[in-house]
Amino acid sequence: MKKVYYLKTCNTCTRILKELNLSNDFILQDIKTEEITVKQLEHMKELAGSYEALFSKRSKLYKEMDLKNQDLTEKDFKHYILDHYTFLSRPIIVVDYKIFVGSFKKVVEAAKNFIHL
Repeated sequence: MKKVYYLKTCNTCTRILKELNLSNDFILQDIKTEEITVKQLEHMKELAGSYEALFSKRSKLYKEMDLKNQDLTEKDFKHYILDHYTFLSRPIIVVDYKIFVGSFKKVVEAAKNFIHL
């Protein structure tokens, strides 16, 4: 499976997608218009190792809800990600058994190198 979870309205996501120059066999899922399912999130967690690894601590809601001052569990991270799309770190690129989470330069570079082997 080759899939990208992203936000169509996010300039960073669109820039990264353009930079990756993905082939047509990638499925793009705009997480705002097509919510992620429990099954999809559980699959991402298997690949990433934890729900926290998929969670965006840069989200506006994270700051507004003052979540940094709470002891969040894996169950909490899962709940928040399923509750609101902005809690999912993005983009998330899944290529078969490999996952790349977020927009950090080294993550994007690793994804690009893996995709274009």
